[in-house]
Order: sequence, then C-alpha cells, then structure tokens
Amino acid sequence: MLSRRAAAVRLDIPLEMATRHGIPAHVSEADLTALEQDPPAWLVQSRANRTGARRVWVHLECAVCGFAEDARPKKWWPEWDLLVCEHHDPADAPAPLAGAVRGEVPGIGSRFVALVDVE
Repeated sequence: MLSRRAAAVRLDIPLEMATRHGIPAHVSEADLTALEQDPPAWLVQSRANRTGARRVWVHLECAVCGFAEDARPKKWWPEWDLLVCEHHDPADAPAPLAGAVRGEVPGIGSRFVALVDVE
C-alpha cells in the first residue's frame, strides 16, 4: 500500500489535488497503476495545463548521508549546487570548485541547507 502523498508524487500532482479527487489515504500499487494507465479526465487536464515553468515535486538528497525526500518546491528556493542535512557541517560536503565562494540557504524541505557556489 502506498500513502496518498506517495501516490501524489508518483502521479506528479499536488497532495491537495489527490485529496480533492478522492485518492484514498492508502492506495494499492495495482489501483495506482490502473490510474496511471487510464487517467481520469481531471488528471489528463492537469497534465495538459502544465507549462513546465515550475515543477510539482522536487527530489531532495543530502550530499553527505544520502537522506532523501520529495517536497513541493518553494518560489524562494535558490538554484543550489548541493544539499546537506541541517545537522551536518557544510564542510563535510564536497568542496566548491576553485575560486567559488559557497553560501548557505537553510530551510529547504524538512531538514536541508542548500549550498550555493558562486564564482
């Protein structure tokens, strides 16, 4: 069984949309596969309306320990080079390229700090 959130990530739709269109709190793999293979009109329309300017979900992964999560991107998130969990020392991440200055932006996802390298 998959959670509604996992189903929303896989269908690439917002969690609110999954709830609004009756995707249950837990859905079987078979039911989700059937939904993907024969999408209802609302899912077809949602996909048709996408401009590609903004992603629905983004995969976040720590460069130090590999912890990963999928999250809804926020408009204020910068374009980052690396992510680390907030409890790691950013120096534990791979070093920036020679001549680059590294900045840190906390608050990405549930626990990440974005490392932004600027030449």
